Amino acid sequence: MNDEQLIADLHRRWVFGWDRREGDAPFGFQRVFGEFYDFSSPDVRLYDDFDPEHRVATTAAGYGSIWEPAFREMVSAHHAIDDGPHVVAGGDLATSTLRFVARIVTPAGATDIRTTTSLVWRRTPDGWRIVREHNSTAVLPVGELDGRFDDA
Repeated sequence: MNDEQLIADLHRRWVFGWDRREGDAPFGFQRVFGEFYDFSSPDVRLYDDFDPEHRVATTAAGYGSIWEPAFREMVSAHHAIDDGPHVVAGGDLATSTLRFVARIVTPAGATDIRTTTSLVWRRTPDGWRIVREHNSTAVLPVGELDGRFDDA
């Protein structure tokens, strides 16, 4: 498998790491994403505009602290890839972009979203790891994704 294929596979698996089902173990960011993010790099910058506070995390652990409370409260989260991943790789850096849709269900109800995500990966002795992330999300009209997910 070449670097482009490997990064594409990692990005696809990363998306589905965010899936949650009723009855899942409590969400633990490092447990779920330890193989994806660089938890020791001083170069990490991670941003997702779905965060109501629009924080930029400078560590993977800090990014996890943004998302753990929300994902622990979720009833479920279902994802599907709409486009990509599209990968450019060379040397010790690679970038991948894809678009996914998701239905996030909380005790307050369901929210459908479409997100474009761009990740920068660095080759480390432990494999490719995310050092940059930027996600841009649009909230979709209620029910737009009806029928898209088997059990959502």
